Amino acid sequence: MKLEPEEIKAIITRLKRANGHLASVIRMLEDGAECEDALMQLAAVNKAVGRGGYALVAAGLQKCLVEGGPDSVDAKKMEKLFLALA
Repeated sequence: MKLEPEEIKAIITRLKRANGHLASVIRMLEDGAECEDALMQLAAVNKAVGRGGYALVAAGLQKCLVEGGPDSVDAKKMEKLFLALA
C-alpha cells in the first residue's frame, strides 16, 4: 500500500530527526567520546527509528480500515510487519 505524503509527514520528520541523531553518534565515536555517552544516544536513535516503523504500520493499517473496512486487513501480513520491527 502506498501512503500519501501528508499521511506520513510526521513519520518522515521523526526519521529525519533520528538520522541527525545517528550522525551525531557517529561524530561522537569519531571524536573519541565516552562509550557510555555514545551508547545512550544510540539507544535513543534505535527507539526513535522503531517508533517510526510502528507509526508507519499504524498509518497503513488505518488507511486499510478507512478504505476497505475491517475485512480488508490481512492479519498474517500485519503480524509479519510487526514482527519485522521486533
